[in-house]
Amino acid sequence: MNDKITPHLWFEGNAQEAVEFYLSAFSESRIKSRSFYPNSADEGLADFQLELAGKVLTIDFELGGQPFTAINAGPEFKFNPSISFMLNFDPLTDDQAQENLDELWQKLGDGGRQLMPLQSYPFSKRYGWVEDRYGLSWQLILTDPEGEPRPFIVPSLMFAGKNINSAEEVINFYVSVFGDAEVGELAYYPEKTGPAKKGALMFGDFRLTDQWFAAMDAGGEFNFIFNEAISFMIQCKDQAEIDYFWEKLSSEPEYEQCGWCKDKYGLSWQITPENMPELMDKPHAFANLMQMKKIVIADF
Repeated sequence: MNDKITPHLWFEGNAQEAVEFYLSAFSESRIKSRSFYPNSADEGLADFQLELAGKVLTIDFELGGQPFTAINAGPEFKFNPSISFMLNFDPLTDDQAQENLDELWQKLGDGGRQLMPLQSYPFSKRYGWVEDRYGLSWQLILTDPEGEPRPFIVPSLMFAGKNINSAEEVINFYVSVFGDAEVGELAYYPEKTGPAKKGALMFGDFRLTDQWFAAMDAGGEFNFIFNEAISFMIQCKDQAEIDYFWEKLSSEPEYEQCGWCKDKYGLSWQITPENMPELMDKPHAFANLMQMKKIVIADF
């Protein structure tokens, strides 16, 4: 199980409801822990946060062995298909892979909408892309038994708009930043396809520590880009590691706050210490955190 990098999901005050929905849809799922907003403005809550005083702040949970964190926050950021989650149903490890895929498709699609219908495609006998009732996107695929094994859930990055034709460059950049990393499979567009040029990345995947990612250049005209609705939290062992990732990844100073930063491709990261829960138990921790850009452990 990966604990170094965790997908972080931004919800508009309904994180608990959303997590319960996902737990009901996915087998082998559980809540690991919760954290809560302070009880008053005296402990660091801004005026717009007062209605959340004492309520759930974050929920750490697992779906199919993949850790996630959900946050209760405001309406600032919305999910879009630039980041989705690939769900790999492997007939080699599951003799009911297609049946389980179809069942989960129905659950995730309840109250949502289809982005690509569930059917046969040249790259898979069974594939569909669905946006659930909360706007989060999932790609369900019956994998090729002869392919390299991958985890059940893989975050997938789609490069569109101003980021088009940069997917392979991005993969190489991230692999260079994370020492324990590798490039996986790469497949290229054989000809120009929409805004994707010939030789752009039709599909690729890569590993950063224990977390696999997928990436592709969009073959259609889309205007969505990455935003803070989905970020990736890096758990750092000490201040030196925080400083390293901050220096490598933070590219837009105006987006730096509370350990959040954006890289040069617009992807959001949270660079946090492993002992963050312990630090947040200290007096006035929330107020201290709200004043920080890069997290400085000693300032707690």
